[in-house]
Amino acid sequence: MTTKRAELLVHQLDIAWALFEYHLDGLDDEAALWEPARHTWNVRQGADGRWVADWADSEPDPVPAMSAGWLMWHMGYWWTTTLGHCFGDGAPEREEIVWPGSATAAAEWLRGLKDAWREGLLGLSDAEFDSADRVAKLPWGQGQTMASVAGWLNVELTKNVAELGYVRILRGAG
Repeated sequence: MTTKRAELLVHQLDIAWALFEYHLDGLDDEAALWEPARHTWNVRQGADGRWVADWADSEPDPVPAMSAGWLMWHMGYWWTTTLGHCFGDGAPEREEIVWPGSATAAAEWLRGLKDAWREGLLGLSDAEFDSADRVAKLPWGQGQTMASVAGWLNVELTKNVAELGYVRILRGAG
């Protein structure tokens, strides 16, 4: 039996996801890699063919603008990491989580992560939502319960989707 908390969290997830799908409409590779400012974080193809995200271990000053491709990678990074720790045996290092190489492939990657997360949440009991066991090794899970991390993920998804939408608006206005 699905818990009321799982239903609420999945309902929030579905609302944020509907906005994401709206912003994906017409997102091609050129739009995904478009840089809205001189100082922009993006995903870049390395000599080995892998698409790596720009990154800094501490918050840069000024904070860079972000491309749609970078935002999609970022979503994939935190979702892969969260899924791996909450429903798996751990997660790959950040450097191993790469952009799939196209806007279409990135959208499919993210859809798969969303579906796995949704399924995982719907299978949790109230006791599992109240527990910190699943999130104990998650880099951003210390002192949190599974319910808190699931709520955070919905907020982070909503924020990243809004940022993606704004990049699309800026490109359209330019």
